[in-house]
Amino acid sequence: MSEATPPPATPYQAPSQLSPADEKLWATLIHIGGILFSFLPALIGYIVLKDRGPFIRAHSATALNFQITLAIAYFVGGILTIIGIGFLILAAAGILNIVFCIIAAVAANKGEWYSYPLTIKFLN
Repeated sequence: MSEATPPPATPYQAPSQLSPADEKLWATLIHIGGILFSFLPALIGYIVLKDRGPFIRAHSATALNFQITLAIAYFVGGILTIIGIGFLILAAAGILNIVFCIIAAVAANKGEWYSYPLTIKFLN
């Protein structure tokens, strides 16, 4: 008589949902990380955490859209430094990055939805 073997464990299970407190924490860190590390925290957060809850998905996508928009502004500003106006674009983009990331981090920490102004929507 042979023993019945249990079915093999599924190595790829659906990711578990984050608690609301964890979603708020990660969303806040993603927004603050954008000040220092540009689009990397938002990209990593979107790839790793997008399936862990609707709040973190929305905030990571919003942050990534904003950081990609800023990268475009930095690129254009860098090119336009040749004629002088690029310095103003770079300064404005840097200030907007700091101000809007702080506003978004505060909103995320309060558990509120936030959408950056002046942002091109690449991801939903």
